[in-house]
Amino acid sequence: MTDPGFGHDPWWVVIIKVLLVFVVCVVLTLFNIWWERRVVARMQHRIGPNMHGPFGLLQSLADGVKLALKEDLTPTNADRVVFVTAPVLATVPAFVTFSVIPFGPVVRIPWTHTYTHLQLTDLPAGVLFIMAVASMGIYGIVLGGWASGSTYSLLGALRSSAQMISYEVSMGLALVAVFLYAGSLSTSAIVDAQSSWWFGALLLPSFVIYCISMVGETNRAPFDLPEAEGELVGGFHTEYSSLKFALFFLAEYINMAVVSALATTLFLGGWRAPFWIDHAWAGANTGYWPLIWFFGKVLFLVWIFIWLRGALPRMRYDQFMALGWKRLLPLSLVWIMIVAVIKAAALDGGWNPHWWMFGLGVVSTLVTLWFFLRKPEAAALEATPTGGFPTPDLPVGGPVRGAAAPLAFPAYTYAELVPHEGTTTEEAS
Repeated sequence: MTDPGFGHDPWWVVIIKVLLVFVVCVVLTLFNIWWERRVVARMQHRIGPNMHGPFGLLQSLADGVKLALKEDLTPTNADRVVFVTAPVLATVPAFVTFSVIPFGPVVRIPWTHTYTHLQLTDLPAGVLFIMAVASMGIYGIVLGGWASGSTYSLLGALRSSAQMISYEVSMGLALVAVFLYAGSLSTSAIVDAQSSWWFGALLLPSFVIYCISMVGETNRAPFDLPEAEGELVGGFHTEYSSLKFALFFLAEYINMAVVSALATTLFLGGWRAPFWIDHAWAGANTGYWPLIWFFGKVLFLVWIFIWLRGALPRMRYDQFMALGWKRLLPLSLVWIMIVAVIKAAALDGGWNPHWWMFGLGVVSTLVTLWFFLRKPEAAALEATPTGGFPTPDLPVGGPVRGAAAPLAFPAYTYAELVPHEGTTTEEAS
């Protein structure tokens, strides 16, 4: 098999790849919406969508048609040009980022003698390209909230921009360790560097930090503060309807797939077979079989998104920002220094750093989780009087823990509750 390289595909192959990337993004969105509703329904002992199509699979398509047929409203105070442009700015970058994601190795196109990569293109700085293009989606959210002419939309847009910028910093720093270890910023080269060890095992702290950051970056629960219904109605897209709202909805679910695909590429071996299947089956990483491994890993990470939404309550905004700036950022910097030192020592000494990185990563992750999840001391739970209106005093002894006390109602007889004949209500009371 001859490797055709990148940039040498015939024009008709490029067009087919572009169309396939578009179709994959749209189909993943439709499937993920259906899957989220089914999984959350299962967690809440409900049925979920099951009427339209087999297993309800056409429910997402029906929702899309419903949105398209809704009345398209534009607020009177809106900046019409920006109001219409913002959803497009949020959606287009989500599609573009998939252009450098490798779905598989070199394959032969059926019914032809043409070989090509299962990847639209590759760049020497492919990961930086993804980060740069994904950050453009922030403009769509901010401009959409500003152009709506609504205070709630503007506050949601400001929250979203602050949140996405904060967690992009932690996400970018989590990827620095991958660049140091792989020696490249190319997505295909990083996948090739994981032929023996996945970076999710060697660089476990980076993987954990990236997973937390990708949930904050995509504004998903429990970090969905830009659209906190109890505070901001619907957030930055409160004033949007019909297809413009559908574009924001589409962008959110495509971004879920993008960050999951990037995590698969950088930490989970990309399209390579999991669980050492390739050791027992030599053809596991050849042909079109790697598509199964790639999308299996992506859908597993999307399931993590769904599970978090159904299991965890929304965080408070100050706690959420403190997690990004005071926890994830310092941890990322410390871990980058550790990786750089070990990698440099291994290159100078000519020894293999894999087991060292694996052991240090596991120990660092366990120590960090213990530090964050340990119970506060009893002295910290003692209530401090707050001093009155409008915030009441905290309960004596700290927050109430455990099950709530059972409610006790006074017992009444039937004669006490029902007035006798010939008596008025006042006499009975």
